[in-house]
Amino acid sequence: MLQNLGPLGIVGIVLVLAGIGVIAYASPVIAGGFALVLVGLALTVRSVVSGVLKQFGMF
Repeated sequence: MLQNLGPLGIVGIVLVLAGIGVIAYASPVIAGGFALVLVGLALTVRSVVSGVLKQFGMF
């Protein structure tokens, strides 16, 4: 999985995890909600991209 992300993707994941860690330090409940929102957004984007690729016959 990490080979597909590339260095910029890995840095992005580290920054997201660091941001959630900072929020969790201040308020664990809000950090949990924020993490759920990010996971939902990632699943939605993956679904949309997959659908577009299927329409073009690339996936």
